[in-house]
Amino acid sequence: MSISILQFTSLPVNMADERVILNHYNIAGPYPTEWPAEKDSDVSEDEKPSRLAPKLAAHRKSRSRYSVLEPGRSDRRSLVPGSEKTRDGVENLVQRDEADPLGATDSVVRVLRQKGLPVDNDTRLRNRFLLSSTTFTPALYLSEVHSDTSTQSLLEGLEYLSRSIDQKSASLKVLVESNFERFVRAKCTIDDVYTEMRNQGNDPEVEKPRTHSRHASRNSTHFRNTSGQGLPTPGKFTKAVVNDKKKHALVKESEYGVQGIRAPLIEVVAKAEEVWGPALGGRDREESLRKILGSVEHAKGVFEVGAAISDAIKHKDYGKLAREYSRAKDYADEARNIADVAIHNGSQLTDSQVHQIVLTGRMWLGAQEQVDVFKREIWRNLTSVQANLTMSTDKSHQEDHMILITVLLEIGVEDNPIWVWLLSRYDYLKNKITAMFSRSRVEIEVLRRRLANGEKPAFHTAAIHMKTAARADSEDFASHLDTRPVLEMWELIYHSLSSLLSMQDGVLSEVIDFWNRAQSFIEGKAQRGLPVGVDGSSRKHHRLSTDGIRDLQNGAIELIELLRENVFSFFADPPIEDISALYSPVPTETPNTPNLNTPNTTNTPRTPRSTALSPLFQGEHRFRLDLLSPPPPSPKRGEPWEEFAFWPPYASTFGGVHYLGKILGLIGKASNEMANATSMSAGTEHEKLKYVLSGIRERSVRAVCVAWNKDAEDCKTLEDWTRMGERPELTRMPSLFAAFESYLLSGTQKMLYIPEAGQINKKVIVDMVTPPPSKILSMVRTQFVASLYKALSGMVENAEKPINVNQDPWIRDEERPGPRLIKTADIGRDTVDATNRSLRMLLTLSNLKALRSETVPTLIRQFEMDFSVTLTDESKKINDVVAQIDTKLFHSYTRSAVEQLSKLINAGVSSPKWPPTTDRPTEVRPYVYEALLQLVYVHTEVSTTAAPLTSSILSYLLEQISLTLLSAFRKRAAAQITSGQKLTLASLMQATLDVEFFAQTLSQYTTEKASEAQSQIYLELDKGTDQNARQKLQGELPEMRAVLKRLREGSRGEFACFRKVRTNEKGSR
Repeated sequence: MSISILQFTSLPVNMADERVILNHYNIAGPYPTEWPAEKDSDVSEDEKPSRLAPKLAAHRKSRSRYSVLEPGRSDRRSLVPGSEKTRDGVENLVQRDEADPLGATDSVVRVLRQKGLPVDNDTRLRNRFLLSSTTFTPALYLSEVHSDTSTQSLLEGLEYLSRSIDQKSASLKVLVESNFERFVRAKCTIDDVYTEMRNQGNDPEVEKPRTHSRHASRNSTHFRNTSGQGLPTPGKFTKAVVNDKKKHALVKESEYGVQGIRAPLIEVVAKAEEVWGPALGGRDREESLRKILGSVEHAKGVFEVGAAISDAIKHKDYGKLAREYSRAKDYADEARNIADVAIHNGSQLTDSQVHQIVLTGRMWLGAQEQVDVFKREIWRNLTSVQANLTMSTDKSHQEDHMILITVLLEIGVEDNPIWVWLLSRYDYLKNKITAMFSRSRVEIEVLRRRLANGEKPAFHTAAIHMKTAARADSEDFASHLDTRPVLEMWELIYHSLSSLLSMQDGVLSEVIDFWNRAQSFIEGKAQRGLPVGVDGSSRKHHRLSTDGIRDLQNGAIELIELLRENVFSFFADPPIEDISALYSPVPTETPNTPNLNTPNTTNTPRTPRSTALSPLFQGEHRFRLDLLSPPPPSPKRGEPWEEFAFWPPYASTFGGVHYLGKILGLIGKASNEMANATSMSAGTEHEKLKYVLSGIRERSVRAVCVAWNKDAEDCKTLEDWTRMGERPELTRMPSLFAAFESYLLSGTQKMLYIPEAGQINKKVIVDMVTPPPSKILSMVRTQFVASLYKALSGMVENAEKPINVNQDPWIRDEERPGPRLIKTADIGRDTVDATNRSLRMLLTLSNLKALRSETVPTLIRQFEMDFSVTLTDESKKINDVVAQIDTKLFHSYTRSAVEQLSKLINAGVSSPKWPPTTDRPTEVRPYVYEALLQLVYVHTEVSTTAAPLTSSILSYLLEQISLTLLSAFRKRAAAQITSGQKLTLASLMQATLDVEFFAQTLSQYTTEKASEAQSQIYLELDKGTDQNARQKLQGELPEMRAVLKRLREGSRGEFACFRKVRTNEKGSR
């Protein structure tokens, strides 16, 4: 952590002051991040090892490490403030920063930093820009620092530099001249003091007065070297008498002043040894030690008990612990008896008895403390061992509680460990159920809100999921039931309920296991191998009281009720509003959490920490939440799923049926398991379970029906205008719709009858699954029929709705409502041009025919078999509706063709050119050929699109042609009669040729209605002529037959499509 020096001042610091501070403390910047390495190795030449090295070292040790930052300490020989020493010890006068020599700025380094140059890390680069450095490069300096400076500014900087040089030279000269005498006097004073201290005790007469040489002082490396000029010679020094003052001289011979006190100190030590030596030993001490040793040998067992107990606890040797504790108790009882006898007899205790009582008391106190601590630890482990029964797969760990109970019973305790463990187990399970359900419900609500606040899925997305039913047998079927967020919420709901109700790893399995273990203790089976304790003191704990047994039974029932109520509330209640549990921290200690430092002196078990809302419940199920931006509440848009907390917003019926079927199977199994538990044999509890299961089933089916209704409206998106491979007259719509409805019927039937509920390992005593009430069956029945109606309505909409090829190009086809648009360029063998309304009509008619004859009857039979309900009335209504829709679409398709044919026929018959110009006509009129060519086009379109509809459509068109001819000839005959004329023989022959040519060319499509219309035409013609013409007409009939035969032979190629194909011709093709 960097500490800024500038932070210690409250006044603003400008750049100039900052530079002064950096130079003062010899640091590179105001925010250092580490201690400068050069400060640790900063040793000047003055401090190199010499004969005064020990004193200097002691002096350095006494100083603070931060003294290197003091300007007087760092680089004393440097005369320039802010100069530094390199890492290799070479001194220089280069400063870390300096003002611009040209006066433009107060910090050169700051300008270089702004330009992005690494001057803080690269010392060589920085020195090339500093005037005080020998590597200063003027050209580089001007190109970088003054790259933008004008010529005038450079000239002014030159004048500024000249003035600065003059000022510094003058000030330096004045400084030297004014202070030179002071420097000389200070040097002399220091030399005199040092000389006097070093020569203390010498004869003053033999010393020469030291003369000062200004020249020598300036050139000497150290001023102490020149102070030896006046010292006496070695011969004179050895002959001198060492006086008291000589002992304190600062020379090596006197050990630098400490020689005088060394001898007294040695004498004091010798005297202390002489005076106190006998007191530290002696015969008395030896005798006392002998007595103590004898007592220790006599009470060896007492001394060994404490260590043995400690060793047994350390190695978890519970058998040895019980034996040693019993041994310690025997020693304590023996000492207590000695005291009781002395008190009873009024006698005095001997020294050995007192010693034995004291030793035994101390031993018993220590043993009791160890055992009490051990008991507290065992109690703590007993109440916190609950998780081993759930998380551990090792059977030995699952029986840890029995080991702890055995230890407590063997040592002997006041509280019943069996009862404590059972109650703590109950408390653990109760808290776990509450914590898991609360957390899971909040997580589910968070995902539900995210979906509700998101965008509604596009139409093509719904179509993709509805088409999934057609491949229900595929391995990845479940992953395509809905969008990924919706499936994630379904998975979260299923796994949350499974963690509560599963008999493999759910809380319900722990509750059932808890009751089985409690029942074993109640019947006394589990206590058979448990110890009775010292002197049978724990035998009383082997039996549970009547009240305790009743409390255990009520506790098991309460756990079952808690599970049942939580699950039912999730399905019955609306979505929760409060999700603050996500922001609550994990509790460090619940009210019943044991205090590890205090013993448990009550019968109430304590809740282990493992039952608190721990990170185990956080972050599961791929759940992540940004606490800073929680999801907002779900908007109220009137959607039907807003009242269901268990239904993901915008979820499809497929995913709902799939997962709710699994969930109801899980709940049904759990209900049977709970009912089969011994503690649940009461009839009232069975009725409650049946009510809960029935209520959850009803809510689930209601949610499915709501989604079913919505998906039925989107069934029109199943139409992709792609032909079926084996039946090209149909699209995939009928088969996709059949798979859609069939899957929903099967899934709903599974939800209503819950077949998985009876698939449990044990014999079912009571089946909690009741038959579905008529109310739910009626709901499903109504929705099934409504879905058929909506699907048929969607098919009509697909066929009749015009498709604009100029739709917005920015909207993709798959995002448009309704069927997907197949472009002409994409048409292949199995695709249809959806922009052609006639083709859509024909395929829809063909699909309706398949629905009416195959799909709908099959679905009705499936419904009747799955739900044991007959749909006689509904079946008749559905067939009527399908017939009405079929008739409507049929007339819609043929309307344009009928109108064109009627227009051609009416115009042809009423034309003034229609009457023949010869007495015996040999050709039919042109309108006949035009009408038949129009039928050829219709035949081609129908036969290539939906071949089974060809006969019905052409038969209907022939009927309309016949009726139109009847109407046209009736009008013409009436016009002739009105004008007072009769139809001539030639006109009768021409009319007969026209009508018969239509009838014979379209003979395979003749219907009774068409034959009646043609007969009616001849009657109308008879009314418009006289008897003579009628008789002559009979004579012309053979000739007319020949003419018709010739005409048909001549048009065989044009109208070959109307010929009836024989069986042998079909085979040849």
